[in-house]
Amino acid sequence: MPVLVRTHLQFLSVAAAMLVVMPAEAAAQNAQQAPCSAPEYRQFDFWVGDWEVRNAAGNLAGTNTITTMLNGCVLHEQWSGNGGSLGESFNIYDRQTGTWHQTWVDNGGLLLRLDGGLEGDAMVLRGELQGPDGATRKQRISWTPNDDGSVRQHWENSTDGKNWTTLFDGTYRPRGASD
Repeated sequence: MPVLVRTHLQFLSVAAAMLVVMPAEAAAQNAQQAPCSAPEYRQFDFWVGDWEVRNAAGNLAGTNTITTMLNGCVLHEQWSGNGGSLGESFNIYDRQTGTWHQTWVDNGGLLLRLDGGLEGDAMVLRGELQGPDGATRKQRISWTPNDDGSVRQHWENSTDGKNWTTLFDGTYRPRGASD
């Protein structure tokens, strides 16, 4: 058998073996390194759902739908308030910093960036906003799962980081659930 033919056959044999082995190795590697599969990525899953949101007085504030997307790596929020406010947020666990991050935008032009993580059972995220008077106000929002399957959201603001004022205190209940 000529050397060129033998070399070509050896190449084809190696190429065929690689086609069989490479997909199996890639699948095994992907199974070991599935993105967002660590427990940290599931810490905020208690918020996933289709919710009716009521304020502290029990009045309907709006509806909120939180879904997972991008292979379970991102929580996507879609808010629709009774007064016509609309907003969306993207929430992700940042493995680089070991913190959760939320970016919120709404139809009033608000951009809010928050960072934080679990504190006890609550997801607590913090950030800053500049008020209309130019002063920077600290923001703190906590989401706490309740034993009945509802979630409490408590949004506070502070000028000094010591004294906090409640901006919103609401309860999320699955939409269509009876009280």
